[in-house]
Amino acid sequence: MVRISEFQLKDIVNIADGRKLGNITDIEINLDTGKIESIIISASGKLLGFFGKDEEVVIPWNQIMKIGQDVILVRYAGTQYTQQKLETPKD
Repeated sequence: MVRISEFQLKDIVNIADGRKLGNITDIEINLDTGKIESIIISASGKLLGFFGKDEEVVIPWNQIMKIGQDVILVRYAGTQYTQQKLETPKD
């Protein structure tokens, strides 16, 4: 068994090009089935969270090829699963 906190520490690597995509920032869970639907990775390209686009990479669970001790191998085909992160209004 793996805890979510341990899952978030693993590096996400794309098997298509060997590129590190980042680390898991969130997980989408189907509440009806209790199964993980996808993992969400903050797209790199931001400097300390201040500069650059605020995008997330969503990797569907069926695109995860292998979960290792230190790394998660995924099949990621570029911007296919990238989505804009919605800004939450500040009070």
